[in-house]
Amino acid sequence: MALRFIGIDPNTDGDHCPTVWVDDQTSEIVIQGWKADPDLVEQARAAGPLPETEAVVRLPARMAQIIREAADAADAAAVQ
Repeated sequence: MALRFIGIDPNTDGDHCPTVWVDDQTSEIVIQGWKADPDLVEQARAAGPLPETEAVVRLPARMAQIIREAADAADAAAVQ
């Protein structure tokens, strides 16, 4: 796995740092976010199954451009 750093929450305080990377080998987007509270997890489960191997995380809306950049980078890596 070769993670390429895309961006970090621009309002980071150094301790709580939602971050986005792209795995250049698999073209997958890798996200570090805040753990979802139990209510949000239940809402997600109501929409469909949530396997034990998956998690619900939160990212601030201010990171939308970083996520777009990661999607573009993942698309480009998939083409190579």
